[in-house]
Amino acid sequence: MDFDLSEEQRLFRDVLRDFVDREIRPVAREWEASGRYPAEIVATMAEMGLFGLTVPEEYGGLGADMISFALVFEEIARGWMGVAGILGSHSLSCWLLARHGTEEQKERYLPDLAGGKRRTGIALTEPDAGTDLQGIATVAVRDGDAYVLNGRKTWITNARHADPLPVLCKTSATTPAHRGMSVLLVDAGTRGFTVERDLPKLGYKGTESCEVLFEDCRVPAANLLGGAEGRGMQQVLSGLEIGRVNVAARALGIAQEAYSQALAYAGQRKAFGKPIGDFQAIQLKIAEMASRVQAARLLVRWAASRADGGHRVDMEAGMAKAYAAEAAVFCSLAAMQVHGGYGYSTEFEVERLYRDAPLMMIGEGTNDIQRIVIARALLSGAAAIG
Repeated sequence: MDFDLSEEQRLFRDVLRDFVDREIRPVAREWEASGRYPAEIVATMAEMGLFGLTVPEEYGGLGADMISFALVFEEIARGWMGVAGILGSHSLSCWLLARHGTEEQKERYLPDLAGGKRRTGIALTEPDAGTDLQGIATVAVRDGDAYVLNGRKTWITNARHADPLPVLCKTSATTPAHRGMSVLLVDAGTRGFTVERDLPKLGYKGTESCEVLFEDCRVPAANLLGGAEGRGMQQVLSGLEIGRVNVAARALGIAQEAYSQALAYAGQRKAFGKPIGDFQAIQLKIAEMASRVQAARLLVRWAASRADGGHRVDMEAGMAKAYAAEAAVFCSLAAMQVHGGYGYSTEFEVERLYRDAPLMMIGEGTNDIQRIVIARALLSGAAAIG
């Protein structure tokens, strides 16, 4: 079993790390505090081809393997997790289009999405339906050569820049509900499609999270993802598998950065005439942080490599996401404790890491849901350990 990156993956990681150190770290604290949108960073990510991570090469994308995909989110999240979120929703939506779109949809959207000329996200969550996607109330009724879409979505990343915005909706009243769900690709500027407000957040700043409203919004029937009704839930769930690898990698980035900041501070800060790293209380925290970071990394790469092998990774991605998210929360708090009073200051990075970490336990399915997914896979015999 090889736990090392390939030479190509190491070079790719080095390019990413240089980009983060050069263009993200120097501005992250100031831009996050001011609420400034990272337009220049987004432009550089487009030049690097990162918006084409999950777009096949034939449509101008990178067609990246999942290990490289995870490296992107780990490295960017180390610098500023909110920026990683801009790529996360976009990459998930591109994956859905590439795997489930009609040929006409792929040709129309993917080349521009790969180059960053277009951006996208995905509209799933509603005010009264988050984890329970079958409980959504957004509906689309067929009317000639179009669907009339009505409903409200919330917590939508990239909403102000999405073109198109894939929207999960109900196209029939079939029971069970998942058989009547579809995904419509709503183009920017479509009449009746309104991005209402940016939601205030504890962390995850740098990218917008919005409420969007659809009022008698006419969407061409040609924009039905895959061209057939009733496949939306299946399409979305398949995409959420790689979405969980993305969130797990972001959480790993937060945990790694928290550990790195604590390790450096423990060697610099002195108390009673010697570095605080010489005290056993600090050593215990450093050791535990390092162990959790490395365990999270192995789980993320295991899930990514299984996905590269063509396997379903419900269980693997669920394990990686749940464990890495909790490692991020633990390490960010431990780093704050190592820093003492300075850890509570906005002048130090650990304060932002502490605010960003909890979202990793919620996004792309809560950690409790991940454990249910893991247990069901094991109990059904669909997956095994050992």
